[in-house]
Amino acid sequence: MQELGKTLIVFGMTLVVLGAVVLASGRVGLPLGRLPGDFAYRGKAFSFFAPLGTSLLLSVVLSLLLYLLSRFRR
Repeated sequence: MQELGKTLIVFGMTLVVLGAVVLASGRVGLPLGRLPGDFAYRGKAFSFFAPLGTSLLLSVVLSLLLYLLSRFRR
């Protein structure tokens, strides 16, 4: 049970750090949701938004973060 508790604490701290990064990126001017590759279509009765560029960027950042965490745990 202790390992589960430790894992939950690590995930919680990671979410807090990630939330702080997202808040800071908005203040710094990083245009998440408006990057090249983010598609938006607005019609009269229909709108569609596909944040492909933002998803790719977040995927790379999270992959790097998880890689570093796994190297740190060893």
